Amino acid sequence: MTPTRCLLLCLATTALGAQAAPETLRATSERFRAEAFRTHTAYTDLAWLCDHIGHRLSGSAHLDQAILWAQERLKAAGLVNVHAEPVMVPHWVRGPESADLILPAPHHLHILGLGGSVGTPEGGLTADVAVVGSFDELDKLGEAVKGKIVLFDVPFKGYGHTVIYRHDGASRAAKLGAVAALVRSVGPISLDTPHTGAMDYDPAYPKIPTACVTIEASTQMRRMQQRGERIQMKLEMGAKTLPDAPSANVVGEVRGTETPEEVVIISGHLDSWDVGQGAQDDGAGTVIAIEAARLIQSLGLKPRRTLRVVLWTNEENGLRGGKAYRDAHRSEFKNIIAALETDSGSERVKGFHLELAKASSDAKAAALASLKGLEAAMKPFNVTLSLGHSGADVSPMVAEGVPGIGVEHAGTHYFDVHHTHADTFDKVEKDDLAYNAAALATFAYALAQSDVRFQ
Repeated sequence: MTPTRCLLLCLATTALGAQAAPETLRATSERFRAEAFRTHTAYTDLAWLCDHIGHRLSGSAHLDQAILWAQERLKAAGLVNVHAEPVMVPHWVRGPESADLILPAPHHLHILGLGGSVGTPEGGLTADVAVVGSFDELDKLGEAVKGKIVLFDVPFKGYGHTVIYRHDGASRAAKLGAVAALVRSVGPISLDTPHTGAMDYDPAYPKIPTACVTIEASTQMRRMQQRGERIQMKLEMGAKTLPDAPSANVVGEVRGTETPEEVVIISGHLDSWDVGQGAQDDGAGTVIAIEAARLIQSLGLKPRRTLRVVLWTNEENGLRGGKAYRDAHRSEFKNIIAALETDSGSERVKGFHLELAKASSDAKAAALASLKGLEAAMKPFNVTLSLGHSGADVSPMVAEGVPGIGVEHAGTHYFDVHHTHADTFDKVEKDDLAYNAAALATFAYALAQSDVRFQ
């Protein structure tokens, strides 16, 4: 009898709970790691995705190509039931854009329009700039910003703290009569490379054009204002929103042998912004989800529960993929054991965070105890297992009670290149991708072999 068949027999006959056979699961994790490092398939896949397809904004031909590519890779990995589930997605187009300081001295600025922004009038607009450091500071200026371009020069203090200015800044400025809004790039550094991302309009106020400027440009204009100098800018943006376009989530499975109706989802998102190559966000998550399933298949392992890979569309500017999946699969929710999402770059995995949106404190404590039962299997990867946030794409399901699990990566330099032209393949470490795929395969396989239910 082969070691693999012996392992499967042992697992099946002991009806594994989360804590059962830790030595066997650790041995399996080492096999995952050996295969991942032997082949480096995730690295090869990501290189192809970045070099041959590149950035993949919703509604683009590039994303259509990626959807076809992903189905081919899942089939090559040996998954079954590989298919695309149709989704209609927003189709925002950047168009040409430029910004130039006229006063107090001429400077050409690097900008990136924010996703969903309207464009400027034909020929652009020219206006004075008012620099503020918070919404409170903006509100204190009141109608003094009427007819001006408002610049939110807000230092990065973590993504969640700062991104609200990117998301809400345009409407907060328009409320007071501003003609455009600029946002300091949401990241710790920019190296004169602006960051983009999604914004939204409050329907109560006019839609005004909005873009990100670099940290260098933002702080320069702050200094000019502090010296009492008049700041004047010409801004041109050709952004527009076209009718919704067809797209799809990509799905494939490793079918369970004993309870195939019970499903563990592993996922990342295929789409990216229309700059760079989308290597960190979220090409890395896409390829390690595919590779985790391939590793399980390549070792001939047969999980008790079904492992389902879902590669989402439209995470960046709408979450239409996650919402469509929620609506199409609501009848399965009671049998979705957990929905895992990896969407924070390619650096090494540091933890898995369980999110239970509808559970009581006591239920969360019990679920955490069950999660901790997987620690023995995950010991070779030195990860933490805790309660926390899961992910954007799975959030529509999580809000309705499906357990979500977020995969935390080190993220040391993630926000340096996040949503920029600099999010390219050269910044990905080959061994990190292999390590992450093995860790994800181990976690998903251990959960699929167990009897654990988190609620």
